[in-house]
Amino acid sequence: MDSEAAARAADDSDQYWQGLRLRWWGLLLGLISGIADIGGMSLLGVTFAINDADVRMVVALYFSLSFAGLGFLIGYLVESRRRERRTATLLQVQTEAIATWRARVAQSDKLAALGQLAATIAHEVRNPLAVMRSAAQTLTETLPAADVEARHASGFIIAEIDRLANVVNSILAYARPLQLTTRAVGVDELLDRALLLSRDDLVARGVHVECAETAALPPVHADPDLISQLLLGLLGNAAEAMVAGGTIRIHASAANGVVQLHVSDSGPGVPAEIRERIFEPFFTTRSRGTGLGLAVARQIVEAHGGRIAVGAADSGGARFTLTLPAAASVLAA
Repeated sequence: MDSEAAARAADDSDQYWQGLRLRWWGLLLGLISGIADIGGMSLLGVTFAINDADVRMVVALYFSLSFAGLGFLIGYLVESRRRERRTATLLQVQTEAIATWRARVAQSDKLAALGQLAATIAHEVRNPLAVMRSAAQTLTETLPAADVEARHASGFIIAEIDRLANVVNSILAYARPLQLTTRAVGVDELLDRALLLSRDDLVARGVHVECAETAALPPVHADPDLISQLLLGLLGNAAEAMVAGGTIRIHASAANGVVQLHVSDSGPGVPAEIRERIFEPFFTTRSRGTGLGLAVARQIVEAHGGRIAVGAADSGGARFTLTLPAAASVLAA
């Protein structure tokens, strides 16, 4: 904030001196114009006399001062016009920023109320789900081996209970305040952990991963557990987006005090019209999705002072870009 205030003060000072120079240039040009007019008329043979007394210098002084005053006023008017346009532009930008922040605050209030309601419901649902799963598991163990249909139905019940339990856990994860334990962590460490945890699932799906070298990049200021969880979710989403096999490409870059991680896939991609909505809670395009995975991902990355965005990959699939502050920039601030 101090640097922003200093930048604004420097800009205001620069604008002030520019306006002052403009007015004095107007005065100087007016003065020169007055003298030039008198000199030109004198060359043309025009005389300036009162009662046979030569008053050329008096007239020259009058013209010069009049033109100088006129030039000064013109310079002042031009500078005032510039200042008005600059003020109008600044007011427009500030008005748009205020409107944006109001919309964000309103959305945050709605999400906070929704999160509290969801957390309450999730707590109430979790215990009955555990009781039902235990009962279904006990029933499965007591069924005769020959009763295939009953065992299949019981297994289906357990699978659906597990799915509902995952939904409950996702809701609680979104509603629960994040507790960050940040440190300087290497990008390669984060990627290695996420790839290790997702390796079995990726191999089972026949997904090939191409990961560019990241050892030379600066470390990021982050909670390694949460960022690894985020990357694990992005890898899982990319694997699910590809019908059979496919390739996930990971590369990273650093500039201007931030590090960007790009996770691209060769799937169908994300339509442009829903790219802004996929990070909203409970929005999903999957028939069995909860719509909380990417909402939690955005919550995590924004808690780190970063951002997450989605676009189109060169291969035509989706590309998620994760931007995190570099550790050096955080320490410098």
